[in-house]
Amino acid sequence: MSSLRYTVRCLRDIRPTPRPQWHPPAAAATTATATTALPYRPRIHQTARTLSTTASRPADLNNDITKEPPPGWNEFQGAVAATDADADADAGSYPDSSSSSSSSSSSNFGALEAASAVAATPFARAVPVSPSYFSRKPIFNDSYVVVQDLARKYARLPVLPRDKVAPTAWRTKEQYRLAIGEHVKGRDYAECMKLVKRLNQIHPDLMPAEVLAGLAPFKREVNFYLNKPKVLPIDRFGRSHAVGKRKSSIAQAWVVEGTGEVLVNGKPLSDAFGRIHDRESAVWALKSTERIDKYNVWAKVQGGGTTGQAEALTLAIAKALCVHEPALKNPLRRAGCITRDPRKVERKKHGHVKARKMPTWVKR
Repeated sequence: MSSLRYTVRCLRDIRPTPRPQWHPPAAAATTATATTALPYRPRIHQTARTLSTTASRPADLNNDITKEPPPGWNEFQGAVAATDADADADAGSYPDSSSSSSSSSSSNFGALEAASAVAATPFARAVPVSPSYFSRKPIFNDSYVVVQDLARKYARLPVLPRDKVAPTAWRTKEQYRLAIGEHVKGRDYAECMKLVKRLNQIHPDLMPAEVLAGLAPFKREVNFYLNKPKVLPIDRFGRSHAVGKRKSSIAQAWVVEGTGEVLVNGKPLSDAFGRIHDRESAVWALKSTERIDKYNVWAKVQGGGTTGQAEALTLAIAKALCVHEPALKNPLRRAGCITRDPRKVERKKHGHVKARKMPTWVKR
């Protein structure tokens, strides 16, 4: 059994018991006299709890944090002071005034008992809410326990086949680590994701709200499956326009049905590109789909060199060609005309001759 499963089992079995650490004292039943001792709150032994450091804190026990007296504490102190004053007065009074002093002491002790009952708010130290607070991965452990409880609770709900489930963008292990700031092991995250994907297969009409809340920490903020490609229009002249980039070169191409004429910056293809390789790269999208004599191309290129301009023009013509014939997208992708090439010249570093080359080492 892995350490994670053992820890999760312990955390599930160890449930915090919200019991106060101190019991409020019972109301005093003794008769109040001038010589009766002040009500004493005996310290009761701490109640049996599974983890003393993980018991949930009652809502009204925050006075030891804010350093403010509990409700009724000031009245309790005033009643104690009044009782002490009456006791001192009784010690120096005459015997004939014992009845009046007894009645006043009784009233003071009655007020003292009432104030002590109000001021009997127990004090408790701050304790963490989660049992896994002292573990190395408290956020992940809590999420894992929640997912396991949900999987056990809703195991009988009908599920959809995997191919019928709406595609969801899940966080990778690295993205989840960055999101919560904890070093989660790959094996533990994979086991958790199995349960998460199983819960995601529940029928959408029967999906409980708590299941959606439990799956939220594992979803990406942006679902890229919902992205829709931008539809490029065809203008009133029958032209489709597209833009392609390569290195620092930018190319714009207008494609229209014709006889296969190609103009680049107002020049024929042979004048715009001197190298044969660049000429073939520029019209490779038309040549790979055997459309070289079916469309006319008018293009504008700027920036970079001839190689970058030719490859940028390839991407622009391929995009514009897909507007006329969308069925050509897969053949163009296989030919390498749809994907943008992100490679660029690596910058030179200080202390280096070039991007990677180091100066020749000389011993003397």
